[in-house]
Amino acid sequence: MSMIRDLRAVVRPTLRKTGESYDYGPAHDSSTAGSAVVDCAVYRGGVRCSDSVGLKDALRMVRADRSAEQCDGSDGFVWIGLHEPTEQEFAGIAEEFALHPLAVEDAVHAHQRPKLERYDNSLFTVFKTIRYVEHAELTATSEVVESGEIMVFTGRYFVITVRHGGHGSLRSLRHRLEEDPELLSKGPSAVLHAIADRVVDDYLAVTEAVQDDIDEVEIDVFSASTGKAPRGGDAGRIYQLKREVLEFKRAVSPLLRPMQMLGERPMRLIDPDIQKYFRDVADHVARVHEQVIGFDDLLNSILQANLAQATVVQNEDMRKITAWAAILAVPTMITGVYGMNFDTMPELRWRFGYPAVLVAIVAICYAIHRGFRRNGWL
Repeated sequence: MSMIRDLRAVVRPTLRKTGESYDYGPAHDSSTAGSAVVDCAVYRGGVRCSDSVGLKDALRMVRADRSAEQCDGSDGFVWIGLHEPTEQEFAGIAEEFALHPLAVEDAVHAHQRPKLERYDNSLFTVFKTIRYVEHAELTATSEVVESGEIMVFTGRYFVITVRHGGHGSLRSLRHRLEEDPELLSKGPSAVLHAIADRVVDDYLAVTEAVQDDIDEVEIDVFSASTGKAPRGGDAGRIYQLKREVLEFKRAVSPLLRPMQMLGERPMRLIDPDIQKYFRDVADHVARVHEQVIGFDDLLNSILQANLAQATVVQNEDMRKITAWAAILAVPTMITGVYGMNFDTMPELRWRFGYPAVLVAIVAICYAIHRGFRRNGWL
């Protein structure tokens, strides 16, 4: 219980009550420089009620129903987008929407695995975003994928997105949804689906690019047309690519179960018309998951094949060294015998002894060399 009290102390806002409303300070106003709030808007009937609205005004419009003069529709919701907020910047929002302290802690500190958590008044979803890093040539130190995070708090009348990392901006997604009022009128669950669909679509694009890198490495390892031995850097390249695929796998694999839950289990915060679209997202996640598992297995096979080829090359080198050592052993033996300085040795004082020994050495070495060539040792 002490831990829960400590967590609540973290998210307890330092608000100054002025009259009947709360003053969130400059950190919680999207118009203030240096604020973590990227965008804040109220939507009714799928229509954005104003081009620019501060956080305090957005909360008043939703809770006090003051947007009826600008927009048509019944229930509205507010969509607050934040980028890497601090505890102080997020404290007032957490208190206002009664967000769970554990979810708030995860959203602020990031580095979470993909998951879906249900609380009394909200859903907390974590997505790992993946971006393919372009590179001219794959090396042992190349960065192939870059990861980030998007946390989504979904309630009856609010969506709060918290983004970590330098990529995965939701600005274009927000504009696309605003162009489809019929879809956006479904409420916060439509935003949650759009984010999930966007993240998984990025996964599909990354899988195609990673597949090209794996094909390149595979060709280098197994190509027999070049007639070259495997380069010493191939194992490093394969291992680096395997590490990047592992990071990709950590983003995809845990997301499969949450998407299946959103698509199969009835939830009061998910519109029934939207829920069936989550099943499609779950299918795409399953497809990406299978591909990433296949990448991992394929890279294991390529790495083992590369190491086996390196062993074969080493064996061939040893055979060549052994063959040349055997050839050089013949003149070494003959010259060693005739260097023993005995007076009575065959042909020691023969006139043609020296050229005869040279001819014998050359002939024997040639015969041995030809035998090794015939057996493929040289």
